[in-house]
Amino acid sequence: MNAIADKQKPPKRGFGRGGRFWRYLAAGSAVIFLCAAAAVWLEAPLMRAVSGVFPPLDTAPFLTVDLSPALVDRRENLMCAYLNEDQQWLFPVDLDAVSPWLVQATLAAEDKRFFSHAGIDLRAVLRAAWRNLRAGRIVSGASTLTMQLAKRHQTARGRLAGKVEQAFTALRLDRAADKRSILAAYLNTAPYGGNLVGVEAAARRYFGKCCTELTLEEAALLAGLPKSPTAMNPLFYPERAQARRDAVLRRMRHERMISEKELREALERPPGVRRHEYPVLAPHLAQSLGGRARDNGRLALTLDGTLQARLEEMIPLYLRQFNNQVNNAAVMVVDVREGTVLARVGSADFASDGIRGQYDVCRARRAPGSALKPFIYAYAMEQQRLYPSEAFLDQNLDFGVYNPNNFDGEFKGLISAGEALRWSLNIPAVQVLERAGLEEAVTFLRSLGFSGIQYPSGHYGLGLVLGNCEVTLEALVNAYLVLARLGVRQDAVFVRGESAPASRRLLSEGTALALWYMLEQPFPDEPWSNVVRLNDRSSRICWKTGTSTGFRDAWAVAFNSHYVIGAWLGNTNGSAAPRLIGAHAALPLVARIFRSLPVPPVPAWPSTEGRLCEVQICALSGLPKSPWCSRTATALFPAGQFLHRRCDVHRPGLDGTVGVYWPPTTRRWDLAKVPASEGAAVVVEEAGPSTGRQRKLSIKRPVQNATYVLSGETGEDRIRLEANIGNEELQWYCNGRYLGASDRMRPLFLDLLPGQHQVSCMSASGQTAKVDFNVSAS
Repeated sequence: MNAIADKQKPPKRGFGRGGRFWRYLAAGSAVIFLCAAAAVWLEAPLMRAVSGVFPPLDTAPFLTVDLSPALVDRRENLMCAYLNEDQQWLFPVDLDAVSPWLVQATLAAEDKRFFSHAGIDLRAVLRAAWRNLRAGRIVSGASTLTMQLAKRHQTARGRLAGKVEQAFTALRLDRAADKRSILAAYLNTAPYGGNLVGVEAAARRYFGKCCTELTLEEAALLAGLPKSPTAMNPLFYPERAQARRDAVLRRMRHERMISEKELREALERPPGVRRHEYPVLAPHLAQSLGGRARDNGRLALTLDGTLQARLEEMIPLYLRQFNNQVNNAAVMVVDVREGTVLARVGSADFASDGIRGQYDVCRARRAPGSALKPFIYAYAMEQQRLYPSEAFLDQNLDFGVYNPNNFDGEFKGLISAGEALRWSLNIPAVQVLERAGLEEAVTFLRSLGFSGIQYPSGHYGLGLVLGNCEVTLEALVNAYLVLARLGVRQDAVFVRGESAPASRRLLSEGTALALWYMLEQPFPDEPWSNVVRLNDRSSRICWKTGTSTGFRDAWAVAFNSHYVIGAWLGNTNGSAAPRLIGAHAALPLVARIFRSLPVPPVPAWPSTEGRLCEVQICALSGLPKSPWCSRTATALFPAGQFLHRRCDVHRPGLDGTVGVYWPPTTRRWDLAKVPASEGAAVVVEEAGPSTGRQRKLSIKRPVQNATYVLSGETGEDRIRLEANIGNEELQWYCNGRYLGASDRMRPLFLDLLPGQHQVSCMSASGQTAKVDFNVSAS
């Protein structure tokens, strides 16, 4: 029975020596599971407690980068960059400047729990350990972004020792720095293929845009590269890069970062990767400022990158019209109020060896032609030796060994100083220089910054005012900036934060503003309405051109309260070209640039109050009137101008009759000299010096000394400007301001406004005429 019973009652499974093993294994597994669960549950506090045992970590080596030296414009846009010391491209950006798509894609691809763990992701560690255990080899990793950042500063050798060092460094780094700083440091130092480091360098190279502008699929492609940047370089292995991008997109969908529709649309789009070169704007400045950029890491310029790029593209296209006769140009644009350079083009093509494109023509010394005349006029007025309205005789006068001629070979006869400067006449300009004094004028020009005028004054002679010296475009633009800033010299700067040179007043505000009125005229190709309003100041501009002897250099400078723009056109080797005329070659380019600039919400023209004053002048001589002047007009003089010279053209003769006495015209005709002797010719009132013309120009409307009464009806209070010569084109001015041109087929009308006005006109043959009239409101 017992034997049978023993067979019927076998020992229970799980008990005995073998059963204890399984019980222990189950219990151990349960304990490990509970410990792991507790560790995961208490992950962040536990890791922070562990990291607290170690001394504080210096975060600077982890959060700073070895950036590529760069030049940036006034809006922080990249203009030019240089490789860093490791021969890498690295452009650090703030986290706020990174596309949100790129942040999410990076977290999905590398560390989805980045913002919740403490530098080590225990869940990822356990998951990776389980997967690797099952596979019998390493198939999954658990490195966090913080650990990857720590790895770049790893000192331990060996896989296990390195991982341990990374883990503890990551714990300390997470405790010492905030998450956003760590994430930004990772994005700025992650490898993205070749020598590209950081998301900004990668976005610019692969997509030609800032990382702020990345789309979903572009961000996913970049986020997948740091895992294996060489093997997945999209320029060499586009299929691998696209496969990795698609995996990142699916991971983002799994983490519910994007919708199913967004995933589907992103997967359908091609990567769109190609090599984009980094910008190289203002290459001449980049060439000269490279050392400073490397010292500072980043140099901020005052230039407007958009404007600079537009001009660098515009100039070569503009030169095509010259059919290879003119091969080079330089341009500068300056903001008057800020005193900063907005654009600076040193040559038409930096890369061209044929024109020596790397030579900065903005600093090349060339002959300025008539571009210096305004400064001689300004100096003469500042020294009380010139009135802006006084008459000069533009005629073939004798200056001894020097006998200048006008550019067109013609003479205009009797003309005011303002009109002479506006027309760029040479004879009056030489007379003004002779009055001002050659030695003093040379000193004044040097004070303006024309360091190229380095020889004694005798070397230049009276030809100085006609440009027989050498200046740079940079110096010329800064000199006109003195006029634009109403007499104060402070050269424009092109590096932000750089201390501008100390300002120095060279001209009174009145003298400088008088030059504005003398130089004011519209660009020649501006469209003009047939109705001109006296109080329209919306497009007021001053400009001056210059052409060097032999047609080797063409210059133009334009300015108002907003901008100064200067341009030079010519050939690098100095060869001549018949089309190298300032008004025809350089001025249209300056006009095109000026019109393309935004108009600031401030007046383009200074107020005359306290700067200019009205002076009653002789209508014939332009000098302050004397008791014998029968016709007078009103002119604007600098407020500090002394009226020490008055009209002596009108004066009584021996019989007491008032006549008009002009100086002899055979040698150095000048109203500033000693009054004409009694033997000088007495001519009929208002006849002026003989110029050989058969018919004298006169204005028929407005009528001299007439008073026009306004009707108040819309469109009725205007008059047609008429002269006695109808078969020539006439240039009209009102109160010294250019109105426009008229001829038989193009009448010009003037809207009437209350007050006293002076209208003048000039014929194509150079004759001038003026009338004064009054407009009354009732």
